[in-house]
Amino acid sequence: MVPNADSLTSLTHLYKDLHAHPELSFEEHRTAAIVAERMSALGLQVVEGIGGTGVAAVLANGPGPTVWLRADMDGLPVAELTGLDYASTAIATTADGVETPVMHACGHDMHVTWLVGAMEQLVAQRDEFSGTIVAVFQPAEEAIAGAQAMVDDGLLTKAPRPDLVLGQHVGPLPAGIISLTSGAVMAAADDISVVMHGQGGHGSTPQRTIDPVLAAASTVMRLQGIVSREVTPGELAVVTVGKLQAGTKSNIIPADASLGVNVRSVEAATRERILAAVERIVRAEATASGMTTDPDITLLASAPATVNDAEATERLRAGFVDAFGERAVIDYGTISGSEDVSVLSSSASVPLVFWFTGGADPVAFAEASAAGRVEIDIPSNHSPYFAPVIEPTLQRGVEALVVAARTFLEAPAG
Repeated sequence: MVPNADSLTSLTHLYKDLHAHPELSFEEHRTAAIVAERMSALGLQVVEGIGGTGVAAVLANGPGPTVWLRADMDGLPVAELTGLDYASTAIATTADGVETPVMHACGHDMHVTWLVGAMEQLVAQRDEFSGTIVAVFQPAEEAIAGAQAMVDDGLLTKAPRPDLVLGQHVGPLPAGIISLTSGAVMAAADDISVVMHGQGGHGSTPQRTIDPVLAAASTVMRLQGIVSREVTPGELAVVTVGKLQAGTKSNIIPADASLGVNVRSVEAATRERILAAVERIVRAEATASGMTTDPDITLLASAPATVNDAEATERLRAGFVDAFGERAVIDYGTISGSEDVSVLSSSASVPLVFWFTGGADPVAFAEASAAGRVEIDIPSNHSPYFAPVIEPTLQRGVEALVVAARTFLEAPAG
């Protein structure tokens, strides 16, 4: 069933409202309240406050499998530059006390809208299937902490346990296109905090100091050799230093320098090798600089690789092809981005199927592709210019979730 005009209009208003009012991880109070209200209006059993701001809505519709449909809700500390009339002007304070603009730069506003629309359609179709559907609206995906927070807060007892977890993510593919990959879809992610302890002093007398800035700079450069020299060629692996903070003034050598390191990998053995190399290099550079205090190396957050169940993926691929045609379903392969959705499936020891649904203007994408400028002209997730075209992105995403759920539910007894 395709959403009717009134439904699409309502969902468009919802999407624009969510886009204009993004909230940071674990601060999704307004979004969660809207979701709970919409789900309650459908007559669903709604549980709020799971893992902080998470919401679960249950459509119990007779005997059969239990399918979880997941959407994440949080925005990012990004200043929006799209110029849209519904662009975000929100300002928030991060967990470490920094005031920042906030934007839905990863499309989680679209994810929430998709799932709200899908549940509306599934309620309307409840005479056509048998089983249970749980809509899981998850906080803090960007912090790779929300899925675990919901599990730790009893999600598996507060909602019916799943037989399968399904989810989708908007991405810089042409709107209307779905990318479905069997096996590894997204990389694992590890966020590491490093603090190197030197000895501060005056910039005019560096011999009286142990310079943590030089040590940190050397560390940044040395870390770049891990992937090129310690990982098997062809394996997906990324090491990024996204934060380097030290000092307050040009003529003061500070006492400490901080690094934020991000690691992406797919294979478990590769992940362990990279993490060990990061620690080895940090400690070696500290020693080489004459530091007398060991560096602090802290693993802040981790998300496992997102791996699709092969059998369930191929079953869903057939469902998507039947619904949308072969040309609308592609396999983009494994990407180095990360997700925490697999925490939901692994916590219940059930299969996962996760896919990407395009949100880029198809004409603009075709022109950029023809010119070899897709990575330049088509904004990707986390860009301040990222904004999916509302249609056909919205309709296709709702339809995809409905098709996915219906693929794994049973026909009504009759």
